[in-house]
Amino acid sequence: MLDEHLESAGMLANVFPAVEALGDAICEALGNGNQIITFGNGGSAAEAGHLAAELLGRAGREREPLAAIALNADAATVTAIANDYGYAEVFARQVRGLANAGDIVLGISTSGRSENVLRGLRAGHDAGAVTALLTGDAGTQGSDGVDHLVGVPSSSTSRIQELHLIVVHLLCEIVDAWAMDQGGASTRPRPKASAAAPSRPARSPSSAGRTSRSRTN
Repeated sequence: MLDEHLESAGMLANVFPAVEALGDAICEALGNGNQIITFGNGGSAAEAGHLAAELLGRAGREREPLAAIALNADAATVTAIANDYGYAEVFARQVRGLANAGDIVLGISTSGRSENVLRGLRAGHDAGAVTALLTGDAGTQGSDGVDHLVGVPSSSTSRIQELHLIVVHLLCEIVDAWAMDQGGASTRPRPKASAAAPSRPARSPSSAGRTSRSRTN
């Protein structure tokens, strides 16, 4: 039993370049004044919340808080959207309301096939955000249009979740090292004046083309 854990962890080195590339993209977004938006279901929801908590709080080093939000963490918002628009829209609708060009929109799905996660990523793409999917072996299929794909080397849900925890810690270490380079542990990284993200285009509140369900709270 232990051999399976050790084998999976050892193979994680094969995807470290993808993890490092995602970490660099997160640092660039934060340096430009953007935010990290993440989400998932079940165990993946817990990992999304873990990542956001480490960025807003701290991982291993003392530093200023960094802008991050886990969309699955607000029960009122999730259940309201699920009730009115269906569970497949719980992340996409939030992304449409919150994401700006240059943000990181990171979906976590062990299978890579969770419809609400995929819709959230598509909404991020449409908003001009940088999209990323953290998944397992099988999830690397059908991930067209995702800017950063990190597929950990396992098809077991339990092993994938364990490896996702390691990936989140690696990302936090990359961000912490970057934050220190930006001016010290107690200084908030400042946006680069020459690389500010473009303003988000105005959108009609009527959201033409989208239909809603009758509210039945």
